Amino acid sequence: MVIAANHGAFNVRVFGSVARGEADEESDIDFLIDCDYTQVSPWFPGGLVLELEQLLKRKVDVATEAALKERIRERVLEEAILL
Repeated sequence: MVIAANHGAFNVRVFGSVARGEADEESDIDFLIDCDYTQVSPWFPGGLVLELEQLLKRKVDVATEAALKERIRERVLEEAILL
């Protein structure tokens, strides 16, 4: 994803209701990313979220593995789909 790379993010995966095929028109899109903090834009992650929301016309959440709460980490990693 060029947008992600422009913000220093890579290894972009989708998880949540979209990955499970349960999303509806009200669902947000959850992305799991890796990032190089020496390469992220000054607006990270806000700029990435804004660009993705504008492109996809949906609310977007972006998380890193490190930011995942322990109670959901395993499920998120299992259902995450690499883009």
